[in-house]
Amino acid sequence: MRLDHLSYAAGPEGARSTAAELGRLLGTEFIDGGIHPRFGTRNFTLAHSAGRYLEVVEVLDHPAADKAVFGQVVRARSAEGGGWLGWVVAVADMSEIELRIGRQAIEGHRHRPDGTELEWLQLGVRGLQSDPQLPFFIQWRSHPSIHPSSGGGQIDLLGVEIAGSRARVEDWLGGAADRVLSDIPIEWVAPRGQPGLIAATFGTANGVVRI
Repeated sequence: MRLDHLSYAAGPEGARSTAAELGRLLGTEFIDGGIHPRFGTRNFTLAHSAGRYLEVVEVLDHPAADKAVFGQVVRARSAEGGGWLGWVVAVADMSEIELRIGRQAIEGHRHRPDGTELEWLQLGVRGLQSDPQLPFFIQWRSHPSIHPSSGGGQIDLLGVEIAGSRARVEDWLGGAADRVLSDIPIEWVAPRGQPGLIAATFGTANGVVRI
């Protein structure tokens, strides 16, 4: 179990412009990650070191976006002006999570503009929808060489800030949060409104950047 990626919902200007602005702050550029047909969304991604990445995601004018929980979550966050959507934990075997949560994982896939297709299982987006401090889980089925962080990156994730209850998150994870984010400091902040991921700090060529 490890942190796989952070998800940022596009603002009203759309994912491309949101990614361009975040890329300007971080001193690098996002790439077009392609479309999630099952969820009615698309993303732009930025690889980090240590096998992680940052995505900017937007909802599409597509029937799947109204039916899929992930599409609903992205639409709701973008309607609020965009910003941090959540954090995603990768697991080697989803069956343990399915037993603990009591639901089946669903299949996801994404078509990259270069024709590559990524495939995975995911579970827990309903948890994120009801309680935004909770991560959801992903099990990659694609070869590691085409993971969105493949090729590395010049960006280092230095820490995250989560507004909410550490005990609640750890109950959801099935263990200590610092086991999942063992190399990344977590700052737990008392919520002043809706809980959730509220900030991330990155090491960049331009110095330390907090978003």
